[in-house]
Amino acid sequence: MNSISIHPIGGIPEIAAGDDLASMIVEAANAADVAIEDRDIIVVTHKVVSKAEGQIREIPDEQTYRALVESEAANIIRRRGDLVITQTRHGFICANAAVDRSNVQNGYALLLPVDPDRSANRLRTLIERATGASIGVVITDTFGRPWRRGLTDVAIGIAGLPSLLDLKGTTDTHGNLLEVTEVAVVDEIASAADLVMGKATGIPVAVLRGLDLSGDGRVSDLVRPPGEDLFR
Repeated sequence: MNSISIHPIGGIPEIAAGDDLASMIVEAANAADVAIEDRDIIVVTHKVVSKAEGQIREIPDEQTYRALVESEAANIIRRRGDLVITQTRHGFICANAAVDRSNVQNGYALLLPVDPDRSANRLRTLIERATGASIGVVITDTFGRPWRRGLTDVAIGIAGLPSLLDLKGTTDTHGNLLEVTEVAVVDEIASAADLVMGKATGIPVAVLRGLDLSGDGRVSDLVRPPGEDLFR
């Protein structure tokens, strides 16, 4: 059985639009004595990616915030009081179109990256160029889940990794044929990394080591088609 290790990477300063996030990650990893190696998976919260890409908007009042949510939503799924469940342009079903007022100065909100897979691929390319290592990248956000309380981190952008591990056609330990099992491995990576990154620790990056995974998955592979969606 493989073992994994997850290393928090602190020391990354406040990110501003146009910052070279890849170089900052490499420098912070070196300073933390976690020099990036082959087959490492770099897990990054979308907040620092969005800040580097200038995906930040001023919201001087609640009306502006609500209008921003509406503009970022491709579809409104449900409303209950101030809560709006939306579908984003990326296909994600989440609260308030993932417009986030945490980890940003008062009066501002963060949007998701325009194309999180492209953002992940750019980070991967630049980090590999700087280190010579072959890596994977996962960009994460915090989502709720139908029928379960609490939040967990999920993947919203990936590069160099499979999105799903398809176990259909294999057997379990009792010899039973697995007919429908698909494992959302990048969501598992995102959730595991959040254990060391936390929600309020100021640690936006982790290095996960020990998984021998590579692939060319896309985050859209994880979005359930509307015809299979039992919750709408």
